[in-house]
Amino acid sequence: MIEVCIVGELNLDLILYGLPEHLSPDRELLASDMAFTLGSSSGIFAHNLCVLGTKVGFVSKIGSDPLGKMALERLSAVGVDTTHVKQGSTLSTGLTVVLPHTRHRYMLTYPGTMFEMQYSDIDMNYVLAARHLHLSSFFLHRALRPQILNLFRQAKEAGLTTSLDTNDDPEDQWRMGPGGSDLHDLLKYVDVFLPNEREAKKIVGTTDLAQALNRLAELSKVLVVKCGSGSAICRAGDEQWSLAPPRVSFVDDVGAGDTFAAGFMHLYLREGKLEDCLAFANIAAAYSVTKAGGTEAFRDRAELSTFMRQQWSSMGRGIIPWKD
Repeated sequence: MIEVCIVGELNLDLILYGLPEHLSPDRELLASDMAFTLGSSSGIFAHNLCVLGTKVGFVSKIGSDPLGKMALERLSAVGVDTTHVKQGSTLSTGLTVVLPHTRHRYMLTYPGTMFEMQYSDIDMNYVLAARHLHLSSFFLHRALRPQILNLFRQAKEAGLTTSLDTNDDPEDQWRMGPGGSDLHDLLKYVDVFLPNEREAKKIVGTTDLAQALNRLAELSKVLVVKCGSGSAICRAGDEQWSLAPPRVSFVDDVGAGDTFAAGFMHLYLREGKLEDCLAFANIAAAYSVTKAGGTEAFRDRAELSTFMRQQWSSMGRGIIPWKD
């Protein structure tokens, strides 16, 4: 039986490294390296959460094409249950092209079947048989979005815990404000909310992180704000923790936030202390940036286990919540 049911998008990432400092139009610009790997916030979260030792089921929609097949194979290879991933008949599986640059990371996404999945594609008996429901990329689920509130309400009524990672809004609308909105209402049914710093500010409509923390903490049981290489923040009621990730040899930060979320939820579901959940999430995210893409570092379980144990031990936190 699965512990966590993930409802989300599924695609691959094409990452091009070593781009010129200036991206001039109408020129044949060269990259020095590339990686073709499992992408999507939901896919990376599912893959890495399963590797950490949580039993994961995945609900999504892909096209009947090689990209969708490759994504499914990557998930299945680590033990994710993909039996409830459906194939669409019209659109192809999505693809994200990632361009890491000097100070920024550019991402171009063809959504494909991300926009096609709807509530009727979800087997609710399968979802409600889990202990926990997670949804990523709230703003990319255009067909499903009108029913996401219903999905979470049913989960809570059935006794599941829930988590949400909105990710970016391509339309930059961030539907939350006075009078309520779909995201505003949804957060009432969210136990763990996992935005990054920019997303938290955008959702509230402020440039002040403290203001964003205060507002969002009123709406979800546990608020966790990812801050990249800075100190991540966890707020629950009147308590707040802030921890910096360990320093590592950096390759890229693609999927680091999704891996952070996987680390946090892995320990949260084992009733870990929130400060320990934050520490475990930081370690997982730090290791993910040592290799290309969001899941490549997690494909070698032996190396991952060694890193996690060493970092956990160095923090003096006792027995690591890890099973080889």
